[in-house]
Amino acid sequence: MAISSVLGYPRIGAEREWKKALEAFWAGKLEEAEFHGRLQEIRLDHLRKQQAKGIDLIPVNDFSYYDHVLDTAAMFGLIPKRFAYKGGIVPLSVYYGMARGTKEATACEMTKWFNTNYHYIVPELDGAEPVITENKPLAAYREAKEKLGIEGKPVIVGPLTFLKLSKGFAPEETDAWLNRLLPLYIQVLQELAREGVKWVQLDEPVLVTKLSDADHGRLKTIYDEFSTAVPGLNIMLQTYFESVENYSEIIQLPVKGIGLDFVHGFSGNLQSVKEHGFPANKVLGAGVIDGRGIWKASLNEKLGLLEGLTQFVTNDRLIVQSSCSLLHVPVTVKNETKLITELKNALAFADEKLDEIVNLTKAVSSGKDAIADELAANERDLQALKESAERNRKDVQVTVAAISSQQPERHLPFSERHVVQQQKWQLPILPTTTIGSFPQSAEVRKARQLWRKGEWTEEQYESFICEQIDLWIKLQEDIGLDVLVHGEFERTDMVEFFGEKLAGFAFTQFGWVQSYGSRCVKPPIIFGDVAFEKAMTVEETKYAQSKTQRPVKGMLTGPITIMNWSFVRDDIPREQIAYQLAYALRQEVEALEQAGIGMIQVDEPAVREGLPLKEEEQAEYLAWAVKAFRMTTCTVQDTTQIHTHMCYCEFHDMIDSIEAMDADVISIETSRSHGELIHSFEQNTYKLGIGLGVYDIHSPRVPEVKEMTGMVDRALRVLDPKLFWINPDCGLKTRGKEETVESLRNMVEATRISREKYALKI
Repeated sequence: MAISSVLGYPRIGAEREWKKALEAFWAGKLEEAEFHGRLQEIRLDHLRKQQAKGIDLIPVNDFSYYDHVLDTAAMFGLIPKRFAYKGGIVPLSVYYGMARGTKEATACEMTKWFNTNYHYIVPELDGAEPVITENKPLAAYREAKEKLGIEGKPVIVGPLTFLKLSKGFAPEETDAWLNRLLPLYIQVLQELAREGVKWVQLDEPVLVTKLSDADHGRLKTIYDEFSTAVPGLNIMLQTYFESVENYSEIIQLPVKGIGLDFVHGFSGNLQSVKEHGFPANKVLGAGVIDGRGIWKASLNEKLGLLEGLTQFVTNDRLIVQSSCSLLHVPVTVKNETKLITELKNALAFADEKLDEIVNLTKAVSSGKDAIADELAANERDLQALKESAERNRKDVQVTVAAISSQQPERHLPFSERHVVQQQKWQLPILPTTTIGSFPQSAEVRKARQLWRKGEWTEEQYESFICEQIDLWIKLQEDIGLDVLVHGEFERTDMVEFFGEKLAGFAFTQFGWVQSYGSRCVKPPIIFGDVAFEKAMTVEETKYAQSKTQRPVKGMLTGPITIMNWSFVRDDIPREQIAYQLAYALRQEVEALEQAGIGMIQVDEPAVREGLPLKEEEQAEYLAWAVKAFRMTTCTVQDTTQIHTHMCYCEFHDMIDSIEAMDADVISIETSRSHGELIHSFEQNTYKLGIGLGVYDIHSPRVPEVKEMTGMVDRALRVLDPKLFWINPDCGLKTRGKEETVESLRNMVEATRISREKYALKI
């Protein structure tokens, strides 16, 4: 008999109970004991739900107080010295200090989890002495068994993936660090084995990326040692997000099971199984239900895939499961009451995916007739969406096909545009600006809520927004910024705001997913053809510009970011969706320019996260991503300055593509990664305008002037001062007013010092 499983369940709760508990604790509204109790309630509720749904092998230790990679670092005592850790179980003050920073210490770097919008905290190994502080997987296993009678499957980040995602050591030190960590992993596994644990899931998503021969040698060493140390423990070597590299070698590793992604790694993994077979002494974890997408699976298609796999593995060695953790999707569709019927009936969030997994497992074991009614309903639901008017807008399809067949180009090259733009704007050396948003205070959120509920009229709400713009335009002028923004007080989210105004989008009421820490986002759903309907940002930007003589930037979210931060339809290529978005946004750019706005920022923070994990597919993706950005911006006048922004990703391997976007100015994160991106510019010449963020806006600490001048000095060793801008890392939406003003005053003072220093060199 086949059995069912998932690789992880969303932490946040259907109504974001987890987020609310974290933020209450951080605000001092929950005592630590009560906080632990509340998170335990949430954790057990998630386990009960999976148990009730009929999942056979339920994951434990997938729950986290912030991030699972941070949990692993804390379990092994890998705490940077600046947090003054004294040993033993890592206190929450240190744990959250690593994640969020403290007044005394900067936070650890945060970056994207492979090609998703989830962010993990990067472990820092430099100077650390690894030791087991607590066996968290064992505690999670015991809790599930003692309180709910669940024989859980502990989930642990695998050693190779953990090392590859860490920083603070030279490549030649990798083996030394592996030798330090392996005994600790072994101790954790031995304690689990002694407890009677049957299955352990060791997550090694790094195996879907291209690894060196040395790394494959390390992989063999790791699992040979595990096999020797815990011969009776069933280890599921779990991969996801793509097809594995070196399949023929991986299936020879001495583990009981291997988990493969048959959604995002469908063709590669299926081809490998057909070519090399699957070992008769191993269990196959078949990830057939999409852990990252929100659409119902075609149960008939998935059943056909599973039946095909049974040619290579018997039913009793088959686990039907999600392609990855369900962390990346909302909790349940059942609470969504405002979606059109054709759309709602075609959706599957985490809870509905549990049902799909259970139904497929039943059909594999007992035949199609066992789920005949479910199969028929599933096909009706998918066909209704396919035939909907929203997915069949011929006007959009024809126009976008024609425009995307052309090569988008600005009229003049950057070197000539820069001259005419400088003549127009007369900006000083090292101009200062911010990324776009200013603090969304409780007052701002309350006003929006009153307006959405109909308790405020449109006029009342617009008046309030204008008051906020007035306040922050004056503050920016008083602080001394050179290029201003209107503050985005009318926007809940940089993607949702635009989706609400474009055709082809839908919005959930409770479709939240975790982005980083307690930061949850509610991605729009792109379910139909995207089309521009009317101007979206002109009124607020035009109003702000009327209040100052300094330039005010128009603020848009770019096509690739809107796409990558939305749940997108899966019936057409992503490239086509990107071009539809680009054409719609081009019309907004043109509307801003016609309204007299001569600086327009088109943010693309999510370009990097959409990069395919397979190297051979990356060039094609970057080509059409760059093309979509240029489609959005190519029709403006030479004097119109196009800005863009990127943050919290590894950009060193795509500097050429960033330059190819041909934005006049790019602002890009560098302080959270402690300036490491600057090294990329030491290796690559960059000839366009650029601002490397000089302070981390995700930390509550106010940076000192000296820190920021140091960042500027380092950047200007390799970048042209005539093209360099000074700005924070990202938008300031989540910060408070006082800390924002103080930080920006320090930034302007750092700029004054730097101007005096570098003006002499120009």
